[in-house]
Amino acid sequence: MKIGRTRNQAYLIGLALCLCLLILWGCGSSDPGSDNPPDRVAAPQFNPAAGSYTAAQAVTITTFTAGASIRFTTDGSTPSDSFGTIYSAPVEVAQSLTLKAVAYRTGWTTSAVTSGDYAINSFGTVSYCYVADTATPSFNIAAFAIDDATGGLTKVAGSPFPNGPSPWSLAVHPAGKFLYAGNGDASISAYAINPDSGALTAIVGSPFPTYGAPFCSVFDPSGQFLYLTNSPGDVVSAYAINATIGVPSEIGGSPVATGVRPRGIAIDPSGKFVYVANSGADSVSAFSRSATTGVLTAVGGSPFPVGSVPEAVAIDPAGKFLYAANSESDTISAFSINSETGGLTAIAGSPFLTGSEPSWISIEPLGKFAYVTNENEDSVSGFAVNAATGALTAVAGSPFGTGRWPRKAAVDPLGKYLYVVLGDAASVAAYAIDALTGALTAVAGSPYFTGSWPDFVVTVRIVK
Repeated sequence: MKIGRTRNQAYLIGLALCLCLLILWGCGSSDPGSDNPPDRVAAPQFNPAAGSYTAAQAVTITTFTAGASIRFTTDGSTPSDSFGTIYSAPVEVAQSLTLKAVAYRTGWTTSAVTSGDYAINSFGTVSYCYVADTATPSFNIAAFAIDDATGGLTKVAGSPFPNGPSPWSLAVHPAGKFLYAGNGDASISAYAINPDSGALTAIVGSPFPTYGAPFCSVFDPSGQFLYLTNSPGDVVSAYAINATIGVPSEIGGSPVATGVRPRGIAIDPSGKFVYVANSGADSVSAFSRSATTGVLTAVGGSPFPVGSVPEAVAIDPAGKFLYAANSESDTISAFSINSETGGLTAIAGSPFLTGSEPSWISIEPLGKFAYVTNENEDSVSGFAVNAATGALTAVAGSPFGTGRWPRKAAVDPLGKYLYVVLGDAASVAAYAIDALTGALTAVAGSPYFTGSWPDFVVTVRIVK
């Protein structure tokens, strides 16, 4: 009898436990770590959490619900399962804003909206814009301070700064320490940037010789090496930069042969690969890069064919896609980048139509939008970039009218404004970028006078 009672008691206790578990399951959440009812997606979580920071933050958005997707906004609007940017990579928060997100899954109830206020106290940082004047009698570099709130430009004291003959290209050090101009007399002018004022001071020994006329130049992400396309030399040359005084010294193995008439040049965000647009060969040359020596080595399968007379190349901030502006076929060739080899594969839908004679491509820091200057129709084409495929879709209202002969363009480091040099209008035009749609609106006071014939523009944000 004693054994029977013990078994009965055990049975009753087990039954009670099962009932309790069923009740808890019925009342609890279908998602671990959330208080949602069954079949409701868990609300998104932000990391780092909302709050005040002294530097830009890359915010990761997650949800406990497996298989759920996320949409977010940064302009104060409320996202839903059909509205907002689809989350695919950390959100770069470079200025104070309100981040909102929802998570959703087919057949489930959309989550509650998660909202967080991020305050970026960037006191001690400043943005500058530099423009190269290529025609006589200027041969100068115009310098402007950027108003982060409006996008307006104010001329830096002492601007314009004298330079060598025909500065065709500009490159700014990633930390904002130095500025380099590629000149038509086959030389490089080098300047130290005053972080407090934006003023330029020529580096001792400047200008420095190079091969042919440097059409375009780019820094590796670390700021240790500078690469220049030299046309008509049909080479790309490489220089190590003295971190203290900014003097460029050509590295061993430089220069490296490219295709005919190399023009635009781009380096992927990881610094592993360098790409050059060969305007006389209708191709893009690809190189792998040594992070320690800076030496370039041709990638297997290079060069890769593109449209007619490519003038510029650009890479999205994630390093997944490359775009080439084909000035005589009025198209953009688009490729996915093999992260291991650097090889290029054309994406579906490529090439994409632009305006007449596209000459430059600028991609804003989040990689959502790309902008192409159309020289022959005085406009800028805006495109939304598909984060998954790299495909381009025209922004509503595109193309956007500019002044005469738009050449190069640059997005400010915060991704709020686009600056376009107008060769035939001796000025630089400023546009505000709509963070949601990518549409462009002229900044009050734009355009701003630069000099006789501006051709190149760069922007930089400096921590003072």
